[in-house]
Order: sequence, then structure tokens, then C-alpha cells
Amino acid sequence: MNKTFEEAMNFRHACKLFDEDKKISDKDIKFILEAGRKSPSSFGMEPWKFLVITNEELKAKLKPACWNQVQVTSCSHLVIVLAGIDSVKVESGLPQMRFTRREMTQEQLDFYMNLYSGHLEKTLSSDENIYSWTARQTYIAAGNMMTAAAVLGIDSCPMEGLDKEKVEKILDLDISQYQLSLVLPFGYRINEQSSQLRLDFDEVVEFIK
Repeated sequence: MNKTFEEAMNFRHACKLFDEDKKISDKDIKFILEAGRKSPSSFGMEPWKFLVITNEELKAKLKPACWNQVQVTSCSHLVIVLAGIDSVKVESGLPQMRFTRREMTQEQLDFYMNLYSGHLEKTLSSDENIYSWTARQTYIAAGNMMTAAAVLGIDSCPMEGLDKEKVEKILDLDISQYQLSLVLPFGYRINEQSSQLRLDFDEVVEFIK
């Protein structure tokens, strides 16, 4: 039975060890990935790609580059979250294609393209700056995927503890197109959930009237 949003938020934790004998169904992993695909992004550019790895040999090859963390090999599905680089550049033609998915006049298109290129002039000036911008957006998609998984009673563990260049090399990524943002394993917990420790509501929320 699916969990309510509140139940899902209480259920979700960074699972450190998954049950290798339990696999996520095709239906459920698609539900999780759809939550990522439908996530919001700046200017609607959707600057991400999700590589879904179930091949055990490849997971084993990636493990040393991920600080030998057991989540990589014990999970059911290992999702590699990539941040787009070339796709957000004006010269790629893709930003214009994203805008024209909605009907608009040439005048409106010119307005949006000028706004996009002007507002992001510094951001788009180097691949390093682009990565900083697009990688932040992938975390919106990753957060939604983790919550979607929790709704189904499926665990996850967002991972930045890794060697980015080594992972990219193992996956033979063209880093001019996509770069690694984070590694996100999904599966089913094998141990009881640890206590959820969070700051008090009043410590993190301030209402300004």
C-alpha cells in the first residue's frame, strides 16, 4: 500500500545497505524515474539525464570509484544522475527547441531567447559555470525521485562520496555533453531504519510578516 506524503517523508532515510535479493519492479522504477523526468527546471531546460544500471559487473566496477560503498552493489537499481552541459548552450539550438514546444510568435521567441542568454551570460560562459548551474537543478529531480520511491516503500541513498572523474571514465561519458552530478541507488532496506534526526521546526523556519 502506498504511503501518504507525510509517511513517505518519515520513512525516507539514507539507506546504507540494501537487500540484494529484493528487486524493484519495472512498474515501480518507472514511477520513480517519471518523478525525476517531470521535475521543474530553470527556464524549462530539463538539463539532466538518468542512467539506470542493473548490470552487476558494471556496479562492481563502479564501486571502488564510489569509495567502496556497499550501496552501489547491494542496490536493485543504480541511477546515475547526469547534469547537462551542451544542451543548455544557446548555440546548441536546444534552448530554442525547448521554448518552441509551446506555441509562440517569433517576437515572443526572440524575447525569451534574449532573456535566457542575457540572464545566463556569465553562467553560460564556461562548462564549469554551466555544470554548477545544471547540477544544482538535478537535485530537484533527485529529491522528487527519492520521495516517489519512499511513497512506494522503496529506499534510496543520495551519494556524493565518489571520484567524479573516475566514474565518468568508467561510464565513458562525453563530459562536453553530460557530467556526473550524483549517484542514487534504489532498493529495499535490510536493516531497521535509524532514528531520524532533524533540527526543530522553529530553528529552520522563520515567518516574516
